[in-house]
Amino acid sequence: MEFSIKNGNPEKQRNACVVVGVFDHRKLSAAANAIDKAANGYLTGLLRRGDMEGKLGSTLLIHNVPGTLCDRVLLVGCGKEREFREREYRQVVRASVKALDGTGAADAASFIAELPVKRRDLDWRVSQVVEITADEIYRFSHPNCKKAGEAPNLNKLIVNVPQRNNLAPAEVALKRALAVADGVQFARDLGNLPGNICTPTYLAEQAQQLANTYGVKIEVLERADMEVLGMGSLLSVARGSRQPPKFIVMQYSKGKSNQKPVVLIGKGITFDAGGISIKPAAEMDEMKFDMCGAASVLGTMKAVARMELPINLVVIVPTCENLPDGDANKPGDVVTSMSGQTIEVLNTDAEGRLILCDAMTYAERFEPDVVVDIATLTGACVIALGHHASGLFSNDDSLARDLLAAGEAAWDRAWHMPMWEDYQEQLKSNFADMANIGGRAGGSITAACFLSRYAKKFDWGHLDIAGTAWKSGKEKGSTGRPVPLLTQFLISRA
Repeated sequence: MEFSIKNGNPEKQRNACVVVGVFDHRKLSAAANAIDKAANGYLTGLLRRGDMEGKLGSTLLIHNVPGTLCDRVLLVGCGKEREFREREYRQVVRASVKALDGTGAADAASFIAELPVKRRDLDWRVSQVVEITADEIYRFSHPNCKKAGEAPNLNKLIVNVPQRNNLAPAEVALKRALAVADGVQFARDLGNLPGNICTPTYLAEQAQQLANTYGVKIEVLERADMEVLGMGSLLSVARGSRQPPKFIVMQYSKGKSNQKPVVLIGKGITFDAGGISIKPAAEMDEMKFDMCGAASVLGTMKAVARMELPINLVVIVPTCENLPDGDANKPGDVVTSMSGQTIEVLNTDAEGRLILCDAMTYAERFEPDVVVDIATLTGACVIALGHHASGLFSNDDSLARDLLAAGEAAWDRAWHMPMWEDYQEQLKSNFADMANIGGRAGGSITAACFLSRYAKKFDWGHLDIAGTAWKSGKEKGSTGRPVPLLTQFLISRA
C-alpha cells in the first residue's frame, strides 16, 4: 500500500474518499467544518436530521457532497471532545480504515491526523494512522497455506496534516512508521505460519534473506557448534525433535565503532507441544505462535535496517521444537547450561527459559550495553495482565523506565512487574543449582527470576509477550507485538 503526506484543503481533494472527524453532539472537526462551508451546510443538515451523532467509532459515508471534488466523504465519530485521548484517537483511525475497506474507494485522503490529541504531537498521530492502517489491511497468505484472497480495495492513503505545519517532520514520521509497519508485517507473517513450514531451518533461512537484503552480518550455529560451546540447556530441549536446532546471530553495525551494542534475544520455539509434560490438546495448534519472540526481534531488525538507524544492534534467536520423544527431556533430568550452572527440569513445558539462558550467556561476548529478551514465556503472565500489556521485568530500573516509555510512545504497552529476591527461593532444587520452575504462585515472576541468574554481567530486560503476541478466536493470528515497542526503544537510544 502507498502512503504519502500532504497539507491540502479537504474540499479540494480529488480522491475517491475524504475522511474527516465529527465529535459528539454533532460538532464538526476543522476539516469537516471546511467541507461543510464549501457545501453550504450540507453536512450540518445531515447531522441535524439525525444521520449521525458523533458517537466514538461510528461512521457515515456520503456520496457527491456539493462543493467538493471527491467522490465520497467519510465522517468518523470521535466521541466526546473533552475525553478525546490516545485510545479514542486510535479507535477513530481503525474505524475509518474498516469503513474505507468496505467501500469501493481505491484511494483516500485522511484528515484524522489533524485531530488534536492531548500530550501527543503530530509525528505520533501520523505514525498511528500509518501503522494502524497497515495493521487493518493486513492479509495473511502463503503458497503452501492460504492463497491470497481478495485484496483490500484501499491501496493509497494520503495523510493530511494542518497547513501551518512544516511537512518535513511529518515525512520523517511517515518513513519511520512505514519501517515499523514493515517489521510488524514480517513478524506477523512468520508467526502465522504453521510449524511444519516455519521450522528452525526456515527461520534461519528467513534471517539469512533479511541479512542479504540489508547487508547485515549473520552467523547460524548448528547443533555441533552448540555442543562445542556447551549449550546443554538449549540442546536438551531440541533432543525431542527431528528438526535440527539453529542458533541465529545477526549483527547490525551503523553506530559508532566504540558504541556497545543493544542485544535483543527472541525465543524461537517453532512448535511447543510441552515435551513429556505434554500440553492439553485443546488450542495446542496455537503453540505455533511460541516463536513470536523470535519473529519480533527479526521484525525489529528489518525495521531498524530499513530506517538505517545509527545504532549497533545484535539479534540472537535460539530456535528449536519442544516435542515428546524417547530422547526428550524427562521431568527430574538435570542439564548443564552454557554458564556452567545446572538445572533440574521439573517441567519440560517450561522450556523457553532453557533456551534463553544459553542465549543470554552467549550474549556476554558482545559486551552489550543492554540485553532485552522477548518471549511467549508463561501463561501466568496472561492471567496477570490479560492481552493488553506485555509483562516487563528488569534488573535495572533505568532500563525498565526506557522500555516502558517506548511502549507508551508506540502504544505497545508493557507493565513493570516485581522481581524481588524473595521469589528466588521458589527455584531451589535439592539436585541442581536451580529448578526450571518455581510452582504455580507468581509463575511469570519466577520465570524471570530464573533468567535473571544469567544476567549478572549486563543490564537486562525481559518482555513476557504470552498475552500480546497473538489473538485467539475469529481474529486468530499473530499481532507482530512488540515490534513497535522495541523499534521505538531503539529509536530513542539512537
